[in-house]
Amino acid sequence: MADEEKELTLEQSFAELDKLVEGLEKPDISLEESFRAYKKGMDLLKECNRKIDTVEKKMLKIDGNGEISEF
Repeated sequence: MADEEKELTLEQSFAELDKLVEGLEKPDISLEESFRAYKKGMDLLKECNRKIDTVEKKMLKIDGNGEISEF
């Protein structure tokens, strides 16, 4: 995403992905539009995965023995 764009929440990203899928399901979508939608969807998925990974890491806690447990 460009720096000037506001970062989307996970919920907003999922809603955007839903819109992209709906657009891809239309029979009259051009090949160029479908490639653009696919690229945007893949970028959104990567960002969602990054956010989910960050949250998962924050939910893990390392104890005194160096063992990782859920928070």
